[in-house]
Amino acid sequence: MLYQFYEAQRALLSPFAEFASASSKLYNHPLSPFTHTPMAHRISAGLDLMHRLSKEYEKPEFEINSVLCDGIDVAVQEQVAIEKPFCRLLRFKRFTDNMPMLAKMKDQPTVLIVAPLSGHHSTLLRETVRSMLQDHKVYITDWTDARMVPTEAGPFHLDDYIAYVQEFIRHCGPQVNVISVCQPTVPVLAAISLMASNGEATPLTMTMMGGPIDARKSPTAVNNLAMNKSYEWFEHNVIYRVPINYPGNGRQVYPGFLQHTGFVAMNPDRHLSSHYDYFLDLVRGDDDSAEQHRKFYDEYNAVLDMPAEYYLDTIKVVFQDFALVNGTWEVNGQLVRPQDIETSALLTIEGELDDISGAGQTKAAHDLCTGIPKSRQFHYDVEGAGHYGIFSGRRWREMVYPVVRDFIAGHQAATPAKKNAAPVKKAAARRKNAASA
Repeated sequence: MLYQFYEAQRALLSPFAEFASASSKLYNHPLSPFTHTPMAHRISAGLDLMHRLSKEYEKPEFEINSVLCDGIDVAVQEQVAIEKPFCRLLRFKRFTDNMPMLAKMKDQPTVLIVAPLSGHHSTLLRETVRSMLQDHKVYITDWTDARMVPTEAGPFHLDDYIAYVQEFIRHCGPQVNVISVCQPTVPVLAAISLMASNGEATPLTMTMMGGPIDARKSPTAVNNLAMNKSYEWFEHNVIYRVPINYPGNGRQVYPGFLQHTGFVAMNPDRHLSSHYDYFLDLVRGDDDSAEQHRKFYDEYNAVLDMPAEYYLDTIKVVFQDFALVNGTWEVNGQLVRPQDIETSALLTIEGELDDISGAGQTKAAHDLCTGIPKSRQFHYDVEGAGHYGIFSGRRWREMVYPVVRDFIAGHQAATPAKKNAAPVKKAAARRKNAASA
């Protein structure tokens, strides 16, 4: 009944949210007489904050219409390359009438970004996509809110997730470079491992960022919850059926609002302080800071439901059985063997202050991928970066992206014998020097 209660509360608050928004404008519009009353700015700011705390947040758009490539403004069109019941593969197609730039773009590497299916929409990686488009052809997985998928589409297990990733890799071609952020590091490594075991071509490079490859290392609050509660506890306490007002009526899901509540509960003081600062920015008339707050929370508060079977599979395989690192994970009867990967280069990235995937969890991929020569294995610790800082914000742009870009560029046409750590090491050194300057 919890999901139904949440929907009833949402419906009840919706008119109030709209009333608060309209009233806020009444106290700050230059033509309104209420604008000139005492405390008008504070009243307007308070009502605006009430609106944002009680409104429903829809799935955001990527809104990437253009990007600068070598100083040239290039148009970008979002296209659906593959559409599956639980995911769309999006391509950000670039267009320009500058012939030299067009010729250069055609030869640039292809990148598949596997976004997390862990509560937020793939637009959380908007800045990742925007940066990658400067030097790459970019695809991204756009996972569907499970409450919008009719029950006729059937269940969606972790094995199905892996099958999706493999299909997307094959679509992008053998020259693809795969980037997985957070949750998908585990199923992406499994997908590529199975392809290698079956003799298929594997991606040129694998970049794994802030993911729980080995959740036993430096366990965080997220890890501890998954490890300390039994599988049956999750099955009985966090799984609910989608209400009747959605296409997925009756489907069992892990609701997005529960995941969002968990995220907020990890740092309640930080969120409280952020909302208070937003109120003060509105009172002071600091529109730029207020808009930054809106953009962040428009994304952060927009959540999706996860299929129950997928969520429970992940809890068991990744956080309780540690099946990948223990070598016991079977997908459709076939053992997952990362040691069979031989031709792909590997880069792992961790944030120094990551409170979701602890130190060493992502780096553990190197201990599993023993078939990859050490000359093509790299790791980068991002100083001062939290979980979100490794794929968005200033540290992503100035420190992480150049490392990823140089790593991919250094492993395109070169043979294994010629590949070396120089591109990654030089880029990392440049980032460190810049940070300390």
